[in-house]
Amino acid sequence: MKRTLSTCLFLILTANLWSQDESRTEYNFLRLPVSAHAAALGGDNITIPDDDLMMMFQNPSLIIGATPKTVGLQYMNYMSGCHNASAAFNMVFKEKWNVGIGVQYMGYGSMQHRDEYNNDLGTFSATDIALSGVLGYELMENLAGGIAAKMVYGNISSYTSLAVAVDLGLNYYLPDVEWSFSLVVKNLGGQIKAYDNNYEKMPLDIQLGVSKQLGTSPLRLSATLVDLNHLNYKIINHLSIGAEALLSEQFYVAGGYSFRRADEMKTIDSEGNSSAHSAGLSIGAGINLERFRLNLSYAKYHVSSSSIIANIAFIL
Repeated sequence: MKRTLSTCLFLILTANLWSQDESRTEYNFLRLPVSAHAAALGGDNITIPDDDLMMMFQNPSLIIGATPKTVGLQYMNYMSGCHNASAAFNMVFKEKWNVGIGVQYMGYGSMQHRDEYNNDLGTFSATDIALSGVLGYELMENLAGGIAAKMVYGNISSYTSLAVAVDLGLNYYLPDVEWSFSLVVKNLGGQIKAYDNNYEKMPLDIQLGVSKQLGTSPLRLSATLVDLNHLNYKIINHLSIGAEALLSEQFYVAGGYSFRRADEMKTIDSEGNSSAHSAGLSIGAGINLERFRLNLSYAKYHVSSSSIIANIAFIL
């Protein structure tokens, strides 16, 4: 039974892996974007300084740009049978400390349970959950720092795991010229309880990003370098780019491209021709009203299906 569960666990954890190095890490659901706005800009954006609470999952320092007492909800349809959802809330403490709490959930659905002799033992389910506490603070003029402390829980049938991790983020924003620079270290930590005593690494990811609105035009461009702690693959595959048109203070449309996702989701047909089938491309739009926000994005994060991410936010 242990062999069967270990095999199922391996399949689950590698379902959303994006490189050979990452196949040796746990909790890879933490790599998926939570902010639909970031997802529309290539999936890894860490620099958008807008009023978007869900950007705190991309970069904890960006929580300072979110309106206090916002409730944020996220849903993403992943590959067949798998669902991803998140929720967040924030407030300001003593006029300086921006505090948020968040939860991320990944459900992998129901799976058939068989032993090594192929006997049918019924079904089992698997889930991953991360609870976060986020703290953002303006360190000096134009420079904000943030930290997200996370407790991560995994379950597959009767097996469980537990880990602790932190995200560290910096954002330098110049509103007069609309430059935004960010540096983020994600998932720095380790397991304190492993599946079947097999301790695995966390999906550590060092990211560097920049955004710039072009003069008085509505166009804003972004570029993000990801996985800088692994430099053993093509440099271009570290890059995600995005562009958006800020049509008004309330509405934007955006598009992006992840070179890494496009490269690693290529398939080759019988004649040797390769195609990414639009993997790497992402699009989205958002509307920001006085007390309500809605953001949507579309992209492919797995070879088997496309995904839509929806964010809804209410200001209390």
